[in-house]
Amino acid sequence: MSVLIKPLVTEKVSALNEKGKYGFVVNRKANKVEIKRAVENMYGVTVESVNTMVYLGKSKSRYTKSSVISGRTPSFKKAIVTVADGDVIDFYSEI
Repeated sequence: MSVLIKPLVTEKVSALNEKGKYGFVVNRKANKVEIKRAVENMYGVTVESVNTMVYLGKSKSRYTKSSVISGRTPSFKKAIVTVADGDVIDFYSEI
């Protein structure tokens, strides 16, 4: 089971990066201990705390010639990880 799916790169999370907090989209079944272990192994930092939230997908509707199509965007789980002072995660080093 892959715990970390992708990092969150939004304006709100980028503002948190200056405070030592980083956001990730994680597997829905992963708990905080597994998320902490995965971040420490992948990025080589020490994690102080993990906050998680399940983001419910938005309902969307689209008008077509024949009818209205309605559905939902997918739900996912977010994790905000706080790292120790002095530790930095660089998402852009591989670009």
